Amino acid sequence: MVTLTHARVRLRDTGGGGNPPRLHGPLARCAAAMALLAVVAAGGLLLDERTVLGEGVWLKPLKFAVSFGLYAITLAWMIGLMERRQRALRRIGTLLVVLFIVPEMSVITFQAVRGERSHFNVSSAFDDVLVKAMGGAAYAGWAMTLLLGVLLLWQRRVDRPMAWALPLGLFVSLAGMSVGYLMTTPTAAQQRALDAGQDPPVLGAHGVGVADGGPGLPLTGWAVGGGDLRVAHFVGLHALQLLPLVAVGLGMLAVRVPLLRGQGTRTALVIICGAGHAALSALLLWQARRGQALLEPDRATLVAGACVAGAVVAAAGAVLVAAACRAGRASPDR
Repeated sequence: MVTLTHARVRLRDTGGGGNPPRLHGPLARCAAAMALLAVVAAGGLLLDERTVLGEGVWLKPLKFAVSFGLYAITLAWMIGLMERRQRALRRIGTLLVVLFIVPEMSVITFQAVRGERSHFNVSSAFDDVLVKAMGGAAYAGWAMTLLLGVLLLWQRRVDRPMAWALPLGLFVSLAGMSVGYLMTTPTAAQQRALDAGQDPPVLGAHGVGVADGGPGLPLTGWAVGGGDLRVAHFVGLHALQLLPLVAVGLGMLAVRVPLLRGQGTRTALVIICGAGHAALSALLLWQARRGQALLEPDRATLVAGACVAGAVVAAAGAVLVAAACRAGRASPDR
């Protein structure tokens, strides 16, 4: 009986009333298109032997299709949860598809068909225009994602843990997205060529202390001989999915774990998780900027990582202890 009661409370608190949210149509259809493109790109990897920087030409479209698909379906779900400013939220969602996702994926896929590098490629005037188009789309996507996060701050349909998880996930994701702009900065060698009046065919890089296209980890391609900015970029971006999943998971656990039944406790844990995710992203960026491969951290990186993990565990433990103390005071004396 208690379980059913708490389950009903959880459904009521999330504002769902047991009904699934109405997904934002353009973003949901975009996610479906990305899933289809991922299948096509996977087939291309099997059938097309061409490579760019040592990787199959279809690997980048595959990775970006999966990433953009997750981004689109997550935002489609978030917008569907909201009650306030629905018209504005839905317009922003549509603009994200038209001005951000479609231009980015169109260029990446087009360059894969041509067998050319998409990012940082300024080897011809045409390639330079494509790179600038992707850059403009990325700026537009960043700005609209920020606006979406701001509007989510004033929503009240969801419960408090989810009300914190949604904007926190978006803002940490924005920080991860911002790492991409660091990759567009010319390397020292490229800058020397520019200063000498030359026109290098590539401007920007994701590797630090190592050339792009060298040995990398399976599937991701993250550099193993030096730093790689894509690691922090990836981890930060996917806070968008992780933090709402944490809020949902805590809500499900609350049915069976009495300490988690208070919204204040679950909210605090979501905030701690968000802070920990942001700190991990910053740590990975710091590691990469110093030219260290992900799997070859130095002592300073390990110590910083241990401090982050310790702080997260200690904060979560303190929240649970406080919840246990409140539950003890509320229990009748036996």
